[in-house]
Amino acid sequence: MKAVILLSGGLDSSTVLYQAKADGYECYAISFDYQQRHRRELESALSVGKAVGVVEHQVVSFDLRLWGGSALTDNNMVLPVQRSITEMADNIPITYVPARNTIFLSFALGYAEAIGAERVYIGVNALDYSGYPDCRPDYINAMQNVFRLGTKQGREGKSIAIVAPLINLKKTEIVRLGNVLGVPWHLTWSCYAGGNHACGVCDSCLLRLAAFNELGLTDPIKYE
Repeated sequence: MKAVILLSGGLDSSTVLYQAKADGYECYAISFDYQQRHRRELESALSVGKAVGVVEHQVVSFDLRLWGGSALTDNNMVLPVQRSITEMADNIPITYVPARNTIFLSFALGYAEAIGAERVYIGVNALDYSGYPDCRPDYINAMQNVFRLGTKQGREGKSIAIVAPLINLKKTEIVRLGNVLGVPWHLTWSCYAGGNHACGVCDSCLLRLAAFNELGLTDPIKYE
């Protein structure tokens, strides 16, 4: 059995990769170099993929800086920092990349159908306060219908399943699951900034640190 896993190298996607492995699938990773501010995450994606023993790891390159629209693809936009959980939950943040998961899932679908995979795993999470529209259950359900209608495999009654095992988990629950699965946290990268060490103050860093702290654990990656 084959599965394609969208792997950014972050806490969530790395946990999903290890979950797919635990589910008994041969894992084919796909990562994206879209000229994001935090391209450092690709090093972690490759390291995590190697650690779990993926069969193949595709890195797809394109440039979303062409139209910007996000603090992750436009360096003229300032990353939000030192925000409280309440502030994060107020609005969809400027770190939202327009239609990113639709783009990612389209590549993953093509890859999955080409290799005869049964599943596409994605580490979206609806409870981490980002509020991204393409991380919610109704979006995943809609994309599942696209998978069914938009492929030969789907029209023949063998639709590729989108699996989002973290979608309703809190960040602390994801860390617990990752610990059970043996995710190498020291290889992962969550920071939105482009430094050599995690900044510790962007939304993604704060959510990650809060989860480890709440569980009484020490995050093993280096912070500025």
